[in-house]
Amino acid sequence: MSIEAKLKELGVTLPDAPAPAANYVPYVVAGDMVYISGQISADENGLITGTLGADMDVDAGQAAAKRCAIALLAQLKAACGGDLDRLVRVVKLGAFVNSTADFTQQPQVVNGASDFLVEALGDIGRHARSAVSSPSLPLGVAVEIDGVFQIK
Repeated sequence: MSIEAKLKELGVTLPDAPAPAANYVPYVVAGDMVYISGQISADENGLITGTLGADMDVDAGQAAAKRCAIALLAQLKAACGGDLDRLVRVVKLGAFVNSTADFTQQPQVVNGASDFLVEALGDIGRHARSAVSSPSLPLGVAVEIDGVFQIK
């Protein structure tokens, strides 16, 4: 089954790849590797903002992280000329969680992205990652995730 068909089966429609918000590119292709700039939590209603441990719980954080993963796939699709089936594997995610100083469940929040990628992509979605706290993120978003992908 193609990646696009699996996403459709999961009820996920990739948005257009978001444009960069400053002086950087959304992705860089270097050989068979794609480095995707940080994607912030947003959905069809706009930015997903909040601070984990203050006004946002883990479930809401996981949903925000999933939206970052969907945006990463949208950027990857653009980097692959529209053909997501060029993906060999997800290599690494770098995740930042807007959270209070005493919040310690960043890994559980980022599972929202990791679990989605494995569900959508199977074994090629398994990846290394980091999940760290940040006292604030751009535009007050809850989560930002960048990624490294191998393509053919």
